[in-house]
Amino acid sequence: MRIIWPQKLIWFALVSAVPLLEAAEYEYFSWRDTGHVYGKSPQCVPIPEDLRLCYSVGYNQMLLPNLLDHETMAEVRQQAGSWVPLVHKGCHAGTQVFLCSLFAPVCLDRPIYPCRWLCESVRDSCTPLMEAFGFPWPDMLNCNKFPVKDLCIAMNVTDEPERSDYTPTCPVCDSEMSTEVILERMCASEFAIKTKIKEARKDNSDRKVVLHKRKKPLRLGTLKREDLKKLVLYVKNGANCLCQALEHLQDNYLIMGRKTGKRYLLTGIHKWDKSSKEFKKAVKKLKSHKCPAYEAVFK
Repeated sequence: MRIIWPQKLIWFALVSAVPLLEAAEYEYFSWRDTGHVYGKSPQCVPIPEDLRLCYSVGYNQMLLPNLLDHETMAEVRQQAGSWVPLVHKGCHAGTQVFLCSLFAPVCLDRPIYPCRWLCESVRDSCTPLMEAFGFPWPDMLNCNKFPVKDLCIAMNVTDEPERSDYTPTCPVCDSEMSTEVILERMCASEFAIKTKIKEARKDNSDRKVVLHKRKKPLRLGTLKREDLKKLVLYVKNGANCLCQALEHLQDNYLIMGRKTGKRYLLTGIHKWDKSSKEFKKAVKKLKSHKCPAYEAVFK
Protein backbone atom coordinates (compact mmCIF):
# COMPACT_ATOMS: atom_id res chain seq x y z
CA MET A 1 0.00 0.00 0.00
CA ARG A 2 1.25 3.46 -0.84
CA ILE A 3 2.17 5.56 2.18
CA ILE A 4 0.47 8.96 2.35
CA TRP A 5 2.24 11.42 4.64
CA PRO A 6 0.84 14.49 6.38
CA GLN A 7 1.51 17.88 4.90
CA LYS A 8 1.93 19.68 8.16
CA LEU A 9 2.86 17.76 11.24
CA ILE A 10 3.31 19.24 14.36
CA TRP A 11 3.53 19.04 15.24
CA PHE A 12 4.22 19.68 15.44
CA ALA A 13 3.39 22.70 16.43
CA LEU A 14 6.33 22.18 18.09
CA VAL A 15 7.70 25.15 16.35
CA SER A 16 10.74 27.25 17.18
CA ALA A 17 12.75 29.92 15.43
CA VAL A 18 15.90 27.82 15.75
CA PRO A 19 17.31 27.05 12.27
CA LEU A 20 17.39 23.47 10.98
CA LEU A 21 19.86 21.44 12.97
CA GLU A 22 22.95 20.40 11.09
CA ALA A 23 23.01 16.62 10.92
CA ALA A 24 25.66 14.94 13.03
CA GLU A 25 28.13 12.53 11.50
CA TYR A 26 26.40 9.42 10.23
CA GLU A 27 27.80 5.94 9.63
CA TYR A 28 27.00 2.94 7.46
CA PHE A 29 26.96 -0.64 8.69
CA SER A 30 26.94 -3.87 6.68
CA TRP A 31 23.57 -4.55 5.11
CA ARG A 32 21.33 -7.01 3.35
CA ASP A 33 18.99 -6.53 0.40
CA THR A 34 15.67 -5.30 1.81
CA GLY A 35 13.69 -6.47 -1.17
CA HIS A 36 12.18 -3.01 -1.68
CA VAL A 37 10.46 -2.80 -5.05
CA TYR A 38 10.16 0.57 -6.80
CA GLY A 39 7.45 1.50 -9.26
CA LYS A 40 10.12 3.42 -11.15
CA SER A 41 13.83 2.78 -11.47
CA PRO A 42 15.65 4.74 -8.73
CA GLN A 43 17.61 7.78 -9.86
CA CYS A 44 20.20 9.90 -8.10
CA VAL A 45 19.02 13.53 -8.04
CA PRO A 46 20.15 16.73 -6.27
CA ILE A 47 18.45 17.58 -2.98
CA PRO A 48 16.67 20.88 -3.78
CA GLU A 49 17.14 23.88 -1.53
CA ASP A 50 13.40 24.10 -0.87
CA LEU A 51 13.38 20.59 0.61
CA ARG A 52 13.95 22.19 3.99
CA LEU A 53 13.90 18.98 5.99
CA CYS A 54 16.96 17.50 4.27
CA TYR A 55 18.80 20.26 2.41
CA SER A 56 21.28 20.62 5.30
CA VAL A 57 21.53 16.92 6.14
CA GLY A 58 25.17 16.58 5.07
CA TYR A 59 25.05 15.15 1.52
CA ASN A 60 23.84 16.66 -1.76
CA GLN A 61 22.30 13.79 -3.74
CA MET A 62 19.30 11.56 -2.94
CA LEU A 63 17.54 8.54 -4.41
CA LEU A 64 14.15 9.04 -6.03
CA PRO A 65 11.79 7.22 -5.54
CA ASN A 66 12.68 7.35 -1.87
CA LEU A 67 12.20 4.71 0.81
CA LEU A 68 8.64 5.94 1.46
CA ASP A 69 7.60 5.27 -2.15
CA HIS A 70 7.40 8.96 -3.07
CA GLU A 71 8.09 8.97 -6.81
CA THR A 72 8.23 12.70 -7.55
CA MET A 73 10.12 15.54 -5.92
CA ALA A 74 6.88 17.48 -5.58
CA GLU A 75 5.47 14.70 -3.41
CA VAL A 76 8.64 14.54 -1.33
CA ARG A 77 8.55 18.31 -0.73
CA GLN A 78 4.89 18.23 0.22
CA GLN A 79 5.17 15.40 2.71
CA ALA A 80 8.60 16.19 4.17
CA GLY A 81 7.54 19.71 5.07
CA SER A 82 5.32 18.24 7.78
CA TRP A 83 8.34 17.21 9.80
CA VAL A 84 10.40 20.40 9.69
CA PRO A 85 8.93 21.80 12.95
CA LEU A 86 9.90 18.61 14.81
CA VAL A 87 13.53 19.00 13.71
CA HIS A 88 13.35 22.67 14.72
CA LYS A 89 12.45 21.70 18.26
CA GLY A 90 15.54 19.56 18.72
CA CYS A 91 13.82 16.77 20.67
CA HIS A 92 16.63 14.42 19.55
CA ALA A 93 19.94 15.03 17.82
CA GLY A 94 19.24 12.26 15.32
CA THR A 95 15.77 13.36 14.17
CA GLN A 96 16.93 14.90 10.89
CA VAL A 97 19.25 12.01 10.01
CA PHE A 98 16.52 9.45 10.76
CA LEU A 99 13.82 11.20 8.73
CA CYS A 100 16.07 12.08 5.81
CA SER A 101 17.34 8.51 5.54
CA LEU A 102 13.76 7.74 4.48
CA PHE A 103 12.67 10.95 2.71
CA ALA A 104 15.97 11.64 0.96
CA PRO A 105 18.08 8.45 1.10
CA VAL A 106 21.73 8.88 0.26
CA CYS A 107 22.76 7.71 -3.22
CA LEU A 108 24.27 4.24 -3.04
CA ASP A 109 23.92 1.15 -5.21
CA ARG A 110 21.15 -0.16 -2.98
CA PRO A 111 18.84 1.49 -0.42
CA ILE A 112 19.93 1.53 3.22
CA TYR A 113 17.40 1.93 6.00
CA PRO A 114 17.92 3.61 9.39
CA CYS A 115 18.98 1.36 12.27
CA ARG A 116 16.20 0.26 14.56
CA TRP A 117 17.94 1.69 17.63
CA LEU A 118 18.10 5.12 15.98
CA CYS A 119 14.38 4.98 15.25
CA GLU A 120 13.64 3.91 18.82
CA SER A 121 15.83 6.63 20.28
CA VAL A 122 14.21 9.38 18.18
CA ARG A 123 10.74 7.98 18.89
CA ASP A 124 11.25 7.84 22.66
CA SER A 125 12.65 11.38 22.79
CA CYS A 126 10.16 13.04 20.44
CA THR A 127 6.90 11.26 21.28
CA PRO A 128 6.23 13.33 24.45
CA LEU A 129 6.61 16.50 22.39
CA MET A 130 4.29 15.20 19.68
CA GLU A 131 1.71 14.08 22.24
CA ALA A 132 1.65 17.59 23.72
CA PHE A 133 0.03 18.64 20.45
CA GLY A 134 -2.26 15.62 20.24
CA PHE A 135 -0.20 13.53 17.79
CA PRO A 136 0.97 9.96 18.45
CA TRP A 137 4.06 8.40 16.91
CA PRO A 138 2.70 7.23 13.52
CA ASP A 139 2.38 3.53 12.77
CA MET A 140 4.15 4.05 9.45
CA LEU A 141 7.33 4.70 11.45
CA ASN A 142 7.06 1.48 13.42
CA CYS A 143 10.65 0.90 14.48
CA ASN A 144 10.28 -2.87 14.15
CA LYS A 145 10.41 -2.36 10.38
CA PHE A 146 14.06 -1.33 10.49
CA PRO A 147 17.17 -3.55 10.72
CA VAL A 148 19.05 -4.41 13.88
CA LYS A 149 22.34 -5.94 12.71
CA ASP A 150 22.34 -5.58 8.94
CA LEU A 151 23.43 -2.57 6.97
CA CYS A 152 21.72 0.50 8.41
CA ILE A 153 22.22 4.21 9.01
CA ALA A 154 23.21 5.37 12.47
CA MET A 155 24.80 8.44 13.97
CA ASN A 156 27.06 9.40 16.83
CA VAL A 157 25.01 10.89 19.65
CA THR A 158 26.61 12.22 22.80
CA ASP A 159 24.30 11.89 25.76
CA GLU A 160 24.49 14.83 28.14
CA PRO A 161 23.42 14.21 31.72
CA GLU A 162 20.18 15.94 32.69
CA ARG A 163 20.42 18.70 35.26
CA SER A 164 18.48 17.83 38.37
CA ASP A 165 17.46 21.48 38.85
CA TYR A 166 16.19 21.95 35.27
CA THR A 167 12.49 22.50 34.68
CA PRO A 168 11.56 22.49 30.98
CA THR A 169 9.23 24.97 29.33
CA CYS A 170 5.97 23.38 28.22
CA PRO A 171 6.26 22.80 24.45
CA VAL A 172 3.05 24.70 23.74
CA CYS A 173 4.20 27.71 25.75
CA ASP A 174 7.38 28.85 24.00
CA SER A 175 7.42 32.60 23.49
CA GLU A 176 8.57 32.80 19.86
CA MET A 177 6.51 35.51 18.15
CA SER A 178 7.54 35.25 14.51
CA THR A 179 4.74 35.15 11.95
CA GLU A 180 6.00 31.84 10.57
CA VAL A 181 6.06 30.15 13.96
CA ILE A 182 2.56 31.32 14.91
CA LEU A 183 1.07 30.20 11.58
CA GLU A 184 2.82 26.83 11.72
CA ARG A 185 1.47 26.37 15.22
CA MET A 186 -1.96 27.27 13.93
CA CYS A 187 -1.60 24.49 11.37
CA ALA A 188 -1.10 22.03 14.22
CA SER A 189 -4.31 23.33 15.79
CA GLU A 190 -7.99 23.35 14.89
CA PHE A 191 -9.11 26.68 16.30
CA ALA A 192 -7.83 30.05 17.52
CA ILE A 193 -9.48 32.53 19.90
CA LYS A 194 -8.66 35.71 21.79
CA THR A 195 -9.41 35.55 25.50
CA LYS A 196 -8.09 35.77 29.05
CA ILE A 197 -7.33 32.90 31.38
CA LYS A 198 -9.44 32.57 34.49
CA GLU A 199 -7.56 29.75 36.17
CA ALA A 200 -4.78 27.23 35.51
CA ARG A 201 -4.31 24.31 37.87
CA LYS A 202 -2.75 20.85 37.95
CA ASP A 203 -4.94 17.95 36.91
CA ASN A 204 -2.95 14.78 37.61
CA SER A 205 -0.08 14.88 35.09
CA ASP A 206 -1.78 17.55 32.97
CA ARG A 207 -2.71 21.17 33.57
CA LYS A 208 -6.29 22.33 33.31
CA VAL A 209 -6.85 25.80 31.81
CA VAL A 210 -10.17 27.50 32.47
CA LEU A 211 -10.92 30.46 30.20
CA HIS A 212 -12.90 33.66 30.79
CA LYS A 213 -16.45 33.71 29.48
CA ARG A 214 -15.63 36.42 26.95
CA LYS A 215 -13.94 34.84 23.97
CA LYS A 216 -13.40 36.28 20.51
CA PRO A 217 -13.24 33.54 17.86
CA LEU A 218 -10.59 34.10 15.20
CA ARG A 219 -10.75 30.71 13.53
CA LEU A 220 -13.18 28.06 14.76
CA GLY A 221 -12.46 25.13 12.45
CA THR A 222 -14.51 22.20 13.74
CA LEU A 223 -15.24 23.91 17.07
CA LYS A 224 -18.90 24.87 17.40
CA ARG A 225 -19.95 28.14 19.00
CA GLU A 226 -21.96 26.34 21.67
CA ASP A 227 -18.81 24.42 22.62
CA LEU A 228 -16.82 27.65 22.72
CA LYS A 229 -18.90 28.91 25.66
CA LYS A 230 -17.86 26.07 27.96
CA LEU A 231 -14.44 25.43 26.47
CA VAL A 232 -11.83 24.06 28.89
CA LEU A 233 -8.31 23.26 27.68
CA TYR A 234 -5.59 20.94 28.95
CA VAL A 235 -1.81 21.11 28.66
CA LYS A 236 -0.79 17.50 28.03
CA ASN A 237 1.78 16.37 30.65
CA GLY A 238 1.98 20.01 31.69
CA ALA A 239 1.62 19.69 35.45
CA ASN A 240 5.26 20.48 36.20
CA CYS A 241 6.65 22.27 33.14
CA LEU A 242 7.00 26.03 32.95
CA CYS A 243 4.42 28.19 31.18
CA GLN A 244 4.85 31.87 31.95
CA ALA A 245 1.63 32.82 30.14
CA LEU A 246 -0.41 30.76 32.60
CA GLU A 247 1.02 32.81 35.47
CA HIS A 248 -0.18 36.20 34.13
CA LEU A 249 -3.94 35.91 34.12
CA GLN A 250 -4.64 39.60 33.57
CA ASP A 251 -3.41 39.61 29.96
CA ASN A 252 -5.25 38.79 26.74
CA TYR A 253 -3.87 35.85 24.79
CA LEU A 254 -4.06 34.24 21.41
CA ILE A 255 -5.15 30.72 22.36
CA MET A 256 -4.93 27.79 19.96
CA GLY A 257 -6.14 24.24 20.49
CA ARG A 258 -7.36 20.98 19.02
CA LYS A 259 -9.67 18.20 20.13
CA THR A 260 -8.00 14.89 20.99
CA GLY A 261 -10.36 12.20 22.19
CA LYS A 262 -12.86 13.82 24.53
CA ARG A 263 -10.55 16.66 25.58
CA TYR A 264 -9.41 19.90 24.04
CA LEU A 265 -5.66 20.37 24.18
CA LEU A 266 -3.93 23.73 24.40
CA THR A 267 -1.54 23.73 21.42
CA GLY A 268 -0.38 27.34 21.47
CA ILE A 269 -0.54 30.45 23.62
CA HIS A 270 0.86 33.89 22.74
CA LYS A 271 0.42 37.18 24.54
CA TRP A 272 -1.86 39.49 22.56
CA ASP A 273 0.80 42.04 21.70
CA LYS A 274 -0.33 44.76 19.29
CA SER A 275 3.13 46.37 19.42
CA SER A 276 4.65 43.33 17.68
CA LYS A 277 4.59 43.60 13.89
CA GLU A 278 5.15 39.85 13.57
CA PHE A 279 2.20 39.09 15.85
CA LYS A 280 -0.12 41.52 14.08
CA LYS A 281 0.85 40.05 10.72
CA ALA A 282 0.16 36.52 11.94
CA VAL A 283 -3.26 37.41 13.35
CA LYS A 284 -4.20 39.11 10.10
CA LYS A 285 -3.37 35.92 8.18
CA LEU A 286 -5.02 33.46 10.57
CA LYS A 287 -8.40 33.36 8.83
CA SER A 288 -7.10 33.07 5.28
CA HIS A 289 -3.98 30.97 5.86
CA LYS A 290 -4.36 27.55 4.24
CA CYS A 291 -3.10 24.68 6.31
CA PRO A 292 -2.45 21.26 4.75
CA ALA A 293 -4.53 18.34 5.98
CA TYR A 294 -2.76 15.61 7.89
CA GLU A 295 -5.15 14.23 10.51
CA ALA A 296 -5.98 11.00 8.67
CA VAL A 297 -2.44 9.72 9.05
CA PHE A 298 -2.52 9.96 12.85
CA LYS A 299 -5.97 8.53 13.60
